[in-house]
Amino acid sequence: MAQESTTKEPNSKKSTPKAKKKRVIRNFPAHPFEDALGLAKALYEFGGGQPVRRVSLFDDIGKSPESSSSRVLITSANKYGLIKGGYQAEMLELTPEGRKAADDQMQPRERARARANLAIKEIAPFAAVYEEHEGLRLPAKAALVDSMKRHDVGGDAAEEAVDTFIVNLRFVGLLKTLSGADRLIKIDHLLDDLPSRNETGLGDTPAIPLSRDKSLMTSGEAHFERIAFYVSPIGTDDSEHRRHSDLFLGSIVEPALEELGLTVVRADQIDQPGIITNQVIQYLFQSRLVIADLSYHNPNVFYELAIRHMLRKPVVQLMRKADHLPFDVNQVRTIVVDTTDIYSLVPQIDAYRSQVAAQVRQAIDNPDGVDSPLTKFLATKEG
Repeated sequence: MAQESTTKEPNSKKSTPKAKKKRVIRNFPAHPFEDALGLAKALYEFGGGQPVRRVSLFDDIGKSPESSSSRVLITSANKYGLIKGGYQAEMLELTPEGRKAADDQMQPRERARARANLAIKEIAPFAAVYEEHEGLRLPAKAALVDSMKRHDVGGDAAEEAVDTFIVNLRFVGLLKTLSGADRLIKIDHLLDDLPSRNETGLGDTPAIPLSRDKSLMTSGEAHFERIAFYVSPIGTDDSEHRRHSDLFLGSIVEPALEELGLTVVRADQIDQPGIITNQVIQYLFQSRLVIADLSYHNPNVFYELAIRHMLRKPVVQLMRKADHLPFDVNQVRTIVVDTTDIYSLVPQIDAYRSQVAAQVRQAIDNPDGVDSPLTKFLATKEG
């Protein structure tokens, strides 16, 4: 087995570019709506609702206008109908509906209607699946995958479509926990619950800021290109921190990453001789992805997150709702999990898995689009 792995290692490296060249054909945006809306809001704040130069906008955002991640983001915002102008256009501008969705001073009902229409109703497969289940309980993910395939989503993109669909539903308010289950509500019901005037702001989306088997892993099995290193407060056996980490790992993170072909490893699952700190740092350096659970404000987790930021490699953040994000990392998108009680957590498990899967896809598909306080600072210096 050892000889087989060593002989296949060069081939695996050669095959990696081929896999990347095999593009997934999507008839839906590559980004969740919230990400695309962040670009629209940045455009609105920078230009005051007027057309702006693409290069100038991305200079203020602190991102390269020519990077693959920026191009995909612009394309997604176009597909959602938020903006006009492609990734090669000199000028970008908001559409009328995009302006409604991005303007926090817009009447809440108008803003919510625009967001719901753009995120769901204007995307053909999303609209079709939504109409099939409108007013009903959110079905199992496998059933949604079948629905997407029936509505012309390719088999290799169906799971991604479902994840983006669920994340969009939750974000725009069309997925609500009612009577102990997630249900797809009607747009009219959503609007009825909102004030007619802008009393609360509903400024819930910041613009892109300006300026499986749980057996121990052996070193031979740690193929870092397929590893997602899970950084979390672990604690001692039977401690609250350990139970929390086991719950997030087994119920949310592992199921979300299984469909993506990634193996999740936590520090206590590394079976290698040597100093544990060195092993953790090795995984932080070499793993394709790091998922950081910021719950309980554990200092070790933040130390390890800082190392990953220094490396400018992909990270996905999550935390429990009971905690608050510290200032230094609160501008990085974080998945917030409501663990108040089982009645809050259980109905939303599938939605949390979809959020994790969607963010992981973005992270590994666009590794040059890593977002952290450090990358934002370095972008201004390198620019």
